[in-house]
Amino acid sequence: MAFTVQSSLWDSILELTKVAQDKGSEPLLWAIQLSSNLNSAGVSLPSPELANLLVSHICWANNVPMAWKFLEKALVTKIVPPMLVFALLSTRVIPNRHSRPSAFRLYMELLKIHAFTLESYMNGPDYQKNMNSLDTLLHLSQIFGLQASEPGVLAVEFVFSIVWQLLDASLDDEGLLELTPEKKSRWATKHHGMALNGHDSYDEKRIEHQERLQNINTVVAIELIGQFLQNKVTSRILYLARQNMPTHWGSFVHRIQLLVANSSALRNSEVTTPEVLLQLISDTRKVLSGECITSSLQEFHAVIASGSLASSARLCRGASHSAFWLPLDLVLEDAMDGSQVNATSAIEIITGLIKGLQAINGTTWHETFLVLWMAALRLVQRERDPIEGPVPHLDTRLCMLLSITTLVVADLIEEEEGATIDEIECSNTNHWKEKQAAAKAMMFVSGIGVGSSYSECITMKDLPFNCSGNMCHLIVEACIARNLLDTSAYFWPGYVNGNINQIPCSVPAQVPGWSSFMKGAPLNPVMINALVSAPASSLTELEKIFELAVKGSDDEKIGAATILCGASLICGWNIQEHTVYFITRLLSPPVPVDYSGSDSHLIGYAPMLNILLVGIAPVDCVQIFSLHGLVPQLAGSLMPICEVFGSCVPNVSWILTTGEEISAHAVFSNAFSLLLKLWRFNHPPLEHQVGDLPPVGSQLTPEYLLLVRNSHLVSSGNVHKDRNKRRLSAVASSSSPKPIFVDSFPKLKVWYRQQQAFIASALSGLVHGTPVHQTVDGLLNMMFGKIRSQSLISVTSGSSSSSGAGSEQTSLRPKLPAWDILEAVPFVVDAALTACAHGRLSPRELCTGLKDLADYLPASLVAIVSYFSAEVTRGVWKPVCMNGTDWPSPAANLSNVEEQIKKILAATGVDVPSLVAGGSSPATLPLPLAAFVSLTITYKLDKASRRFLKLAGPALESLAAGCPWPCMPIVASLWTQKVKRWSDFLVFSASSTVFLHNNDAVVQLLKSCFTASLGLNATLLSSHGGVGALLGHGFGSHFCGGISPVAPGILYLRVYRSIRDIKFLTEEIVSLLMHSVRDIVCSGLPKESLEKLKKAKNGMRYGQVSLATAMARVKLAASVGASLVWLYGGLELVQSLMKEILPSWFISVHSFEWEEGSGGMVTMLGGYALAYFAVLCGAFAWGVDSSSSASKRRPKILGCHMEFLASALDGKISLGCDLATWRAYVSGFVSLMVNCMPTWVLEVDVEVLKRLSKGLRQWNEELAFSLLGLGGIGTMGAAAKLIFESES
Repeated sequence: MAFTVQSSLWDSILELTKVAQDKGSEPLLWAIQLSSNLNSAGVSLPSPELANLLVSHICWANNVPMAWKFLEKALVTKIVPPMLVFALLSTRVIPNRHSRPSAFRLYMELLKIHAFTLESYMNGPDYQKNMNSLDTLLHLSQIFGLQASEPGVLAVEFVFSIVWQLLDASLDDEGLLELTPEKKSRWATKHHGMALNGHDSYDEKRIEHQERLQNINTVVAIELIGQFLQNKVTSRILYLARQNMPTHWGSFVHRIQLLVANSSALRNSEVTTPEVLLQLISDTRKVLSGECITSSLQEFHAVIASGSLASSARLCRGASHSAFWLPLDLVLEDAMDGSQVNATSAIEIITGLIKGLQAINGTTWHETFLVLWMAALRLVQRERDPIEGPVPHLDTRLCMLLSITTLVVADLIEEEEGATIDEIECSNTNHWKEKQAAAKAMMFVSGIGVGSSYSECITMKDLPFNCSGNMCHLIVEACIARNLLDTSAYFWPGYVNGNINQIPCSVPAQVPGWSSFMKGAPLNPVMINALVSAPASSLTELEKIFELAVKGSDDEKIGAATILCGASLICGWNIQEHTVYFITRLLSPPVPVDYSGSDSHLIGYAPMLNILLVGIAPVDCVQIFSLHGLVPQLAGSLMPICEVFGSCVPNVSWILTTGEEISAHAVFSNAFSLLLKLWRFNHPPLEHQVGDLPPVGSQLTPEYLLLVRNSHLVSSGNVHKDRNKRRLSAVASSSSPKPIFVDSFPKLKVWYRQQQAFIASALSGLVHGTPVHQTVDGLLNMMFGKIRSQSLISVTSGSSSSSGAGSEQTSLRPKLPAWDILEAVPFVVDAALTACAHGRLSPRELCTGLKDLADYLPASLVAIVSYFSAEVTRGVWKPVCMNGTDWPSPAANLSNVEEQIKKILAATGVDVPSLVAGGSSPATLPLPLAAFVSLTITYKLDKASRRFLKLAGPALESLAAGCPWPCMPIVASLWTQKVKRWSDFLVFSASSTVFLHNNDAVVQLLKSCFTASLGLNATLLSSHGGVGALLGHGFGSHFCGGISPVAPGILYLRVYRSIRDIKFLTEEIVSLLMHSVRDIVCSGLPKESLEKLKKAKNGMRYGQVSLATAMARVKLAASVGASLVWLYGGLELVQSLMKEILPSWFISVHSFEWEEGSGGMVTMLGGYALAYFAVLCGAFAWGVDSSSSASKRRPKILGCHMEFLASALDGKISLGCDLATWRAYVSGFVSLMVNCMPTWVLEVDVEVLKRLSKGLRQWNEELAFSLLGLGGIGTMGAAAKLIFESES
């Protein structure tokens, strides 16, 4: 019965329409009567049934103007749902647009009027039902693959489908649809031909008229597409489609591009042009290409060649553009700290940093590469006058500039990611290398084809007087070697300063060198010396050397190893990554095919291995391996060597080609000492676990290094997008194809566990009569003689008497494996130190005995260092008087060291405590430290001892730094008397310890970093701020008068790893950041100006320049703070910052008495400063994308922080900070995420994003939409709803 009533109702409605149509009634009167009838019948409006009825009425029995007017009036009076009407019409009109062009035109006119005001229909009573009907009609969920039934999602799909239908219809009209990959439309857009019966029959004129209408319709359809892409509402809806349906959007864009390239109708339009249409669908992401490298290097060359960098120097002062890249300078300089190697390659660290800074600073890749090279040049420039000591020097810095930086650029270019400076004088150290690079280019431009042998032997007098080179020539050569540039770079304007008409007469036709070696010349001593002194120029040359090292004779293996550790490693920047790769592989040589021995095959490689171990032991070499990320691989290669040679009895020796004799002890000591440089074994035990977060570097344990190494191996089977990871995977798989664990090396594991136990508690466990006890007795006998050793052993063992096992020794030097000796060393040193403390052993005898032990087994120096470090930390030993009688006296040099320390710290304003209390008391040191420093100064600084002193030097520095003030200055005074060449290094190390014993000094140092960077006060170094003021010229006696003040940034980079109060330092950085904001406002806007800003009617215009300047400096302050935090605590500290420190800061009440009179700028800018600070910390720690392993932890940490923001906006959390600060922080943080870190938004919970967007609407509706727009499918519906609500 109900169905009959309904049927009767719609029949009456249809009849009413027909009658009104026949009479030509006013559409408005018809609509009013129709609405009245439907209301009386209880039909809710707008009515989908009425929409179906009216469209069916028109198509096609009543395709007349009056029927279309009725439909248009129904839309105006909102008695039909517009989206459903357009969906119904599109399925009927578009397929028949050729036979009924007038209907198609009327359909498009209705779209123009009503499709851009859909927001007024979004909140109807049956909106959800209407959208479901629309989905069923157009199959939207099926076509787009989205199962979400949320009305907003369907609205996005609907608008996208309407525009796409118009696009496909236009392509079909011009015969272009066949050119699409699918060769058809997913919509019913194909025309069915003309109906030629009765009413629809056409004569020629009518056919011509129809064709003309069709052509016009195509133009109108294309113009309508442009309107959809331009209109504020529909363009934002289409933006959501672009963000969340990338595959479909890509197909849509391809069709637009096809239309632009081939459409005659588009060219006939007077409204839309091809260029406009392309711009409307263009991706604003800047594509990175090879042109970026060329253009940035050309500009770089122009800057260097100009001879004056005045124009670029200004970029580094105050809050200039290049100062925003200050974190890059800090990271590059931090990588030069020789006391710390890194398990992660500098390439990966810098690549992630560059991506983050490029995104936040909004620069092009051209500008980014230029900034990167200039920062690397500043790094080299800071070492123009290097200090002597166990620290990396110029070679390491040039590795960063010419190898690491170039590899970073190459990796970024391959990855296809998205789209100056203090005056730099090139160092004379590599001036000849620059000349050679310039000469090579000159010969190429002159048309002279020469091999590398010629450039190897050309001298200064062979070159034209106008052949001058600079660092740019070296960088260009590095880029050419890695296929980033081709030789057309030689023809850049001004790159070559002349021509060479012929090869200089003094250049021989054939010389020993790489070219002659590649042609078959034998590897004799002359050739080896030539190849050691000149780096290889290609991978092919290195491969031939490597092949000799693996398959050649014993002499050839030694020669090849020597060559690899020569210039190709140190200054072969164009092939350095291959050199370190081959060396690492050689440290894990393959088992010979015919090998059948029971011992390890490594023993047969002892001479070659020793050459490699000695060759890569220097600080610069270790740091080069670290920069290239090969520390984990190197550790994995060294452990088997230590295990094998440490288990050998030293009764076998090998004679090297130099005549030097080496033993198993020597090979083991070289390998073991190098292995222990790879983790912080020599740092005080307290550093291994302090507070709730581990300090940076404490994870560099053997287990961790092998874990990283094995992770490269596991991933080696996958195809990496990251070239750096591919390189590391290749090294891991070639050295050993299976995972390596500490358990694979039982001797090493036993020693390592012993060290851990000893660090945790005092030494114990020496049992009388055991093999260890006998070894201890034998070593003490060797060190101090039989009689004295027996009294010493009884002290430490707890036994009443010695067994006299030492008397059975036939030799003073026992023939024991190295591992057995190392196990006994702590007990030996403990016995000797205890005897010295009780007067049974004189200090001189103690030091002589310890030196005998270290000479017997150089690796024992490591165990001695470890023992002394642990004992000093325990604080149980009484201090001894350094009086010059029993122990060496520092008195002759101590006052001079104090004055030098004061000069070094002058730029920070830190007070230096007096080195000697009362000025006359003799200096004292804890007994273990006194013993160790006395031991080290017994060594001569010759070639034989230097390798072990460079191990003991940093250990001594760390040991002394952990003792009370003024232990380190006393050590520096003693060592300065011994080795004057290390004076600067030692005094600088001593000055750094001031900050380890005084938190107030740390705060003052941090404050100096901020004020120097911002140029807030005139200092001894610079009044302009920026990189130059923060990092200065490094450290050294650069100026007349010797020691000079050291920039605060350099001091921070050298001490932060030893500052243990993590929470204190982080909170101080946040506090100093906020105080810097106050200082920026006060220094940039004087009080009278602020008053004017408050009172002026157009105050914003008055204050625009100052506000923009202040914002730039605030951003710089935030980057300084973020850099200090990230360098100090890494990922763990950033996690604590986001989850605990920042939320606590906002909840706490803060005093803003200094805000008075600033017009609210301090509180507002403070919020923006914290926003930049937080986002930068996150970008540094997690990266901007998902390429790093650290990014896997980002969703959880970021989610917690976003939940805090949303809860505070919901009113669930009470805030103590100023509302302006909070508003600026939330707006700034979300804005930076949306504009710079879109990947982050996708990782946040959908409901949190919706809550956050809801809270943001009260401040910034556009930002609220942008946040939802990037949130994925889950927030697309909410974003669409927000669009419609904002326009309603």
